Amino acid sequence: MWFQVDEPADPAHVAAVVALARSAQPRCGTTRVIAIDGPAGSGKTTLAQGVCAALHCAAVHMDHIVPGWDGLAEAVDLLTGQVLGPLSGGVEARYRVWDWEHGRWGESRTVAPAAFLVVEGCGSSVGSAGGYAAVRVFVEAGHDERMRRGLARDGDTFAPHWDRWARQEAALFGADRTREQADLVLRTDS
Repeated sequence: MWFQVDEPADPAHVAAVVALARSAQPRCGTTRVIAIDGPAGSGKTTLAQGVCAALHCAAVHMDHIVPGWDGLAEAVDLLTGQVLGPLSGGVEARYRVWDWEHGRWGESRTVAPAAFLVVEGCGSSVGSAGGYAAVRVFVEAGHDERMRRGLARDGDTFAPHWDRWARQEAALFGADRTREQADLVLRTDS
């Protein structure tokens, strides 16, 4: 899963995102949300870790919010309702964490209003969530490289779900024109 990522992000990519974030106006109360979106295996988590370290801020991972292998579209409303909406009102957000191993909701986490917040993962800048983002980043890489990374990271856990997850991503990103709406598009395989 995302927490197993240990490669450093490209410093130029981190610097570009940080520069945009520092100059952006907040759209979520006083919090400047940096939404790092893109398909599985593209390098979103790696970039998010670098941005969080540079801005000394927290991250919300969509892997916590997506309710299972068929829940990508549903996750956007969950992110907006549980995290971005409350933060925009200046109050602490509380969201439920999906337990992938048991296929059900598990613990809850909180996130307080802050100067910056990174929201990382598929769907983080889609639809209503995009309206709260001060900066929208779309991370991409070629199919084969993304699949190699995803399977190296998640192994047999992700392998049987790769194709159906990719179909959900394509539908969600296509309907939303997510890449076209990004403030910054970064390629991580070249």
